[in-house]
Amino acid sequence: MTLVAGRTALIAVDLMPRIVELDLGPHRGADVVARTAELATALRKAGGTVVVVRVERPNVTEQPPGSGFVPEIAPREGDIEVVKRTIGAFYGTGLAERLRDRGVDTVVMAGLATTMGVESTARAAADHGFDVVFAADAMSGMTAAEHEHALTVTLPRFGDVRTTEQVLAQL
Repeated sequence: MTLVAGRTALIAVDLMPRIVELDLGPHRGADVVARTAELATALRKAGGTVVVVRVERPNVTEQPPGSGFVPEIAPREGDIEVVKRTIGAFYGTGLAERLRDRGVDTVVMAGLATTMGVESTARAAADHGFDVVFAADAMSGMTAAEHEHALTVTLPRFGDVRTTEQVLAQL
């Protein structure tokens, strides 16, 4: 699948201090943030869409410390900001419609964690008819084993698994 920047959106899932700082594998949260920020910069420059997603716990009066975006992923003018209250970023957020309004037909997935917010969002994206690309080193699991299993067994069933470098080369 060839990426057309104007029809592509990067979806950066849950890059919030309280999640980025967890003991993750195989990639450190800071490395995932750096690669995702690189993808976001390139896609914005090429005329694509950037979606930044964070989670809020439902039915609480106050969110835990570190529930905002890390500075490198904070929404910029023209980005789509999604606040989700479920594991995936599509349910109850209007994200599919917002992407369609911009002519997006392909999403590039990045963020944390591979088998949670990233995978749930990717499954919903596929269900909504979007082509899905996974930036494998711009995401990480809670463990290296679960991340690698997802990349080699589960995620290829929903889309293309690539490196950040491979995605950047197409923008």
